Amino acid sequence: MAMKKSMKVGQAVSLKQMVKRCSSLGRNGSGEEAAAPVDVPKGHFAVYVGENRTRYIVPISVLSVPEFQWLLRQAEEEYGFHHETGRLTIPCEETVFETLTSMLR
Repeated sequence: MAMKKSMKVGQAVSLKQMVKRCSSLGRNGSGEEAAAPVDVPKGHFAVYVGENRTRYIVPISVLSVPEFQWLLRQAEEEYGFHHETGRLTIPCEETVFETLTSMLR
């Protein structure tokens, strides 16, 4: 039972780190807030998916969905938290990502 709880805590910490990393993307080098992209509405974030790195805007609410959390863990394993492009990139085929996100709405 304690091991199961520690695994959940570890997953929560990883998810928080990834979200924190994403939220820090809007900061410039001095730590000040940079202007948010005008095409990303409040309560949403951008992810890049597939080989072509197609950009998708998704609601923050998907962060609590287990299937999306699994995609985030795959991104962490593939790219780590300090991905060179500074973008949240999901290593997934675009059609799979589109199917998943359409079912979450």
